[in-house]
Amino acid sequence: MRRSAVAAIAVVSSASLLLAGCSKADDGGSDNKGNAKANAATTGVVNVSDKKGGTVTYAMADAPESFDPGNTYYAFIYNFSRLYARPLTTFKPAPGEKGNELVPDLAEGMGAPSDGGKTWTYKIRKGVKYSDGTPVTAKDVKYAVERSNFARDVLSLGPNYFQQLLDDPAKYKGPYKDKSEKGLASIQTPDDHTIVFKLNKPFADFDYLVSAPQTAPVPRAKDKGVDYTKSIVSSGSYKFETYQDGKQVTLVRNEHWDAKTDPLRKQYPDKIVLNLKVNQATIDKDLLAGDIVADLAGRGVDTQTQAQILAKADLKANTDNALGGRLVYTAINSKVKPFDNVECRKAVQYAIDKVSVQTAMGGPIRGDIASTVLPTDIPGYQKFDTYATPDNKGDVAKAKEHLKACGQEKISTFISARSDRQSEVDAATAVVQALKKAGIDAKIKQYPSSKYFSDYAGVPSFTKKENIGLIMMQWGADWPTGYGYLQQIVHGKAIGQSGNTNLSELNDPAINKLLDDAIANTDENARNAAYAEIDKKVMDQAVIVPLSYFKVLLYRSPQGTNMVSTAAFSGQYDYLNIGTTKK
Repeated sequence: MRRSAVAAIAVVSSASLLLAGCSKADDGGSDNKGNAKANAATTGVVNVSDKKGGTVTYAMADAPESFDPGNTYYAFIYNFSRLYARPLTTFKPAPGEKGNELVPDLAEGMGAPSDGGKTWTYKIRKGVKYSDGTPVTAKDVKYAVERSNFARDVLSLGPNYFQQLLDDPAKYKGPYKDKSEKGLASIQTPDDHTIVFKLNKPFADFDYLVSAPQTAPVPRAKDKGVDYTKSIVSSGSYKFETYQDGKQVTLVRNEHWDAKTDPLRKQYPDKIVLNLKVNQATIDKDLLAGDIVADLAGRGVDTQTQAQILAKADLKANTDNALGGRLVYTAINSKVKPFDNVECRKAVQYAIDKVSVQTAMGGPIRGDIASTVLPTDIPGYQKFDTYATPDNKGDVAKAKEHLKACGQEKISTFISARSDRQSEVDAATAVVQALKKAGIDAKIKQYPSSKYFSDYAGVPSFTKKENIGLIMMQWGADWPTGYGYLQQIVHGKAIGQSGNTNLSELNDPAINKLLDDAIANTDENARNAAYAEIDKKVMDQAVIVPLSYFKVLLYRSPQGTNMVSTAAFSGQYDYLNIGTTKK
């Protein structure tokens, strides 16, 4: 997910329109008629406009796990939630790698570290108000972090970094059980506009960490626990007008939002509508017809639509094919027998035909074949291949050799995939077919994205009970560093009883220590070297089968304005300032 200065977006006269530092002329490439070309939104901002009005409509095939900024871990909700929830920092609305630039949001500036990086202080902008007209305070940010990280029995879907990092979490039972309402002593609010975080160790990426929507303020009096998703109080430029669970949400302008307190948001459309649980083929059809601006989930068009688009030059010109710090992989559950034996895990590594998986997902345009846990566009990446096979098509003989070393001739297991992600189901099918040749019989179990982590793949007791030894997964960096990518999928402390993303349940003391030591190191080069070493150690454990370095193929609606594909949110369009030319 999740997972992702220069703060200002200036909008001036039409002769010199600027959006996040990109001029109108810098539209990422256009033909001699001024029409944008393919991949234009990965290098510039397409259809730059300061026009206000109209309705921007999105759709998605399922429903989000939650709209609650403190109870989500999908990158598209991190992206979308900034319309109504302001974290302390966020990412600059800019194309490609420029979108990885961190900027202040609710905070006036970046954090001020002290005590060797164990204490971080932020000043909150004055004059920011909620959609009900009440002022946003530092205590609301403190409360937001406490509820999202220390009430895991109620809000389990976000990452648990703060729980691991803050100085005094052991005795704290969370805001719903804390009758004193004093909260954590390690988060201090000396006044309404100052918040201080005291950590148990130096943490070099803390400015990145507070870009998570878990730092978006929540007033204690308005919190309804898991039901807060139905009545969110906005601190952003838009607020909820209607919420129809599993059907549709509508955002309208927050009349208490003040542009003077917010250099990032522009409040262009009158209304933003998100239609939920729409058939993927219908989403693609509506995209091509101009009835919606984007598939909110940012998964890209389906295989059938991809073929249609790539066959027509005018349609292909409206596509963006971007990396986004993401990996498609199969997690091998090290707690489900016989995969608690590393030799059985190695058998899976050698058995999988990665070319067939790549083909099932749409071919090379959907990503290059992978051999590492770190994607190629994350700092620390080094090229290597621990389980190389001829032409990446698998090696049945070696797979059987490791199966024998594991004491097995045949294995029966299950593999999970998200039912509303056809490309993931297709990839799982290709994995199953390859494994069968080596004597590993895997049957697919499908679960919806909205419950995949809360009820199924992300619940260790469930996967063990259901004999789910293999889990299809796609992971993007929480923020663009090796730690922001690796920690939540390979550190033992990231394992949760629900909402778990360390799907292999890897808890290797050496890997844990390397991660902990790296993030406390002020030397960036040393940190990146450590992340490369961690990558190799994870592959030695054989708990993750890298399949492809994912690339998304998005169709860019000609009706959308200020369209930009950002690396910060896995190549999705940045939703912060999209407008429309439609009335």
